[in-house]
Amino acid sequence: MNSDVTDEAGTKEMDTSMCMSPSQDHNPENLPYVHKVGVPRRQNLLKQFTATVNETFFVGNPFRPFKGQSRLGKFVLALQAVFPIVSWGKDYNLARFKGDLIAGLTIASLCIPQDIGYAKLANLPPQNGLYSSFVPPLIYAFMGSSRDIAIGPVAVVSLLLGSLLQNEIDPVKDTLEYRRLAFTATFFAGITQFTLGFFRLGFLIDFLSHAAIVGFMGGAAITIALQQLKGLLGISNFTRKTDIVSVMRSVWGTIHHGWNWQTMAIGISFLAFLLLAKHIGKKNKKLFWVPAIAPVVCVILSTFLVYITHADKHGVQIVRHIKKGINPPSFKEIYFTGKYFGKGFRIGVLSGMIGLTEAIAIGRTFAAVKDYHLDGNKEMVALGTMNVAGSMTSCYVATGSFSRSAVNFMAGCNTAMSNIVMSCVVFFTLEFMTSLFKYTPNAILASIIISAVVGLIDVEAVSLLWKIDKFDFVACMGAFFGVIFVSVEIGLLIAVSISFAKILLQVTRPRTALLGNLPGTAVYRNILQYPEAKKVPGILIVRVDSAIYFSNSNYIKERILRWLTDEEEQLKKKGLPAIQYLVVEMSPITDIDTSGIHAFEELYRSLQKRDVQLLLANPGPVVVNKLHASKIATLIGESKIFLSVADAVRYVPKTEEP
Repeated sequence: MNSDVTDEAGTKEMDTSMCMSPSQDHNPENLPYVHKVGVPRRQNLLKQFTATVNETFFVGNPFRPFKGQSRLGKFVLALQAVFPIVSWGKDYNLARFKGDLIAGLTIASLCIPQDIGYAKLANLPPQNGLYSSFVPPLIYAFMGSSRDIAIGPVAVVSLLLGSLLQNEIDPVKDTLEYRRLAFTATFFAGITQFTLGFFRLGFLIDFLSHAAIVGFMGGAAITIALQQLKGLLGISNFTRKTDIVSVMRSVWGTIHHGWNWQTMAIGISFLAFLLLAKHIGKKNKKLFWVPAIAPVVCVILSTFLVYITHADKHGVQIVRHIKKGINPPSFKEIYFTGKYFGKGFRIGVLSGMIGLTEAIAIGRTFAAVKDYHLDGNKEMVALGTMNVAGSMTSCYVATGSFSRSAVNFMAGCNTAMSNIVMSCVVFFTLEFMTSLFKYTPNAILASIIISAVVGLIDVEAVSLLWKIDKFDFVACMGAFFGVIFVSVEIGLLIAVSISFAKILLQVTRPRTALLGNLPGTAVYRNILQYPEAKKVPGILIVRVDSAIYFSNSNYIKERILRWLTDEEEQLKKKGLPAIQYLVVEMSPITDIDTSGIHAFEELYRSLQKRDVQLLLANPGPVVVNKLHASKIATLIGESKIFLSVADAVRYVPKTEEP
């Protein structure tokens, strides 16, 4: 038997000596031969299982480079696998360092004011934000495989962490316990990320669809911006809830006695400056440094302004105190037992997954631009390790920042050394410059955060979702409205639920199509897509566009029978010959399980009662093996399984059209 596969147009020629000539009964047009489907040889069960595991978890054989290597060679390869810095560090030179130095200094000027603001978003002291841009980036620089990603706290994870933590512990009344729970959540976020990477389970994060992420990020951006109205307007008593109704009620309810005009003047004027700087950076890519240094310029100018005018004595809220010194140890503060252990675990898993999704998406984006390979599993191990270490050094969840990574990329970074440079600047700030932030107004931090999250609202992506896939648009809007009208965690739950619902819908209700012949060819295509395609008299040709499993086998059988019933009713009305043959085009069916086999048996018996013969066309190697193993090929008849729809049609005696 010939195991080659050709398309229906016959674009690939076959050696006629390899084909079997059917009898005249099965060759009414007296053609020289009809192609017969080849049955691949059965593979060893262990080899099949090993191949499946490698493809699912390892995408090939990860141990291949170690073959034939000496012990020293294997050690070096293992070291490079765990610490990519060993690999690129061998060829590192001064020219590369110049690019990394400029990029590192640039992202440091952006990260310092952002870190202070994001820490407030997570209801943590400002120094914890700076801590999270010192230790985690250092560890990532040694273990990460991305050259462009910039590590540190990010707005969405900070908001998610803050909203989940404050549901358990009041950050104002019980500050110490709140910080301990934050470190516990960070520890388990790291454990989650490390576990996914170590066991090569990174494909799990792909279950969160792009549409759901766009909606979630957009909703989170609006929620974050609304939360900053407290600092921007100088409101003292502000709601702890994150939904838009509660926030706006809190804002408008304090308009006569809670707003501070000096704070508003500072916040709104500098916000306008930041947005203008961002606009300049977008218009001219060479001026990327303008929006990068704008936040630190705002901090310096506003701090100086508050200091010389004593605005803090007129109701302008300021940072006041940032603890001096680098990260103190916090291992003993992590909950490993007690009632907060489970809560920290749950919050950590959610925060870790969101942080992971954001970091991998950012890393893949820039890797594609520079055309290098990004190992997703290595990234997860690196992110997990840095967050576990961070939880023990007073950090909260850190991940890849889109705004900083974009600046890092445009500043000309060459390697992860830019993260080390940034960490050194943060170290210098923690040791010598924290006192300079004493008079920094909270309004400036609010302005910096608002300007940073504006980019998370991707209107173009939403518009594209509407044009391409309405279900994706619904998923996006569901996540978006869930975040802004209920809470961040509910929005996340809706995003995940809709993503899974889409998968289930596609699996349980796959598409099917009626095929017709394109005149003058041996090609059969969807009659809805190609109106010129004509149905073959006496034959109904159906294509199933999915693997057939227990979840959809019954639906597919019933859908095919409905196609047949509808077609017979139309033919009866027109007085045309009835359907005598049903051809199922099986090329899109990549796999079939026991339920699918039973569905075909039931379909065969139902067709027998209608005096309709079942013909199968172009089953793949996995499917044809299972058809023979289950004896259904014998039941239907091996002579009724064809290489193409054209062969199946040639098998059928011609029916004259009236």
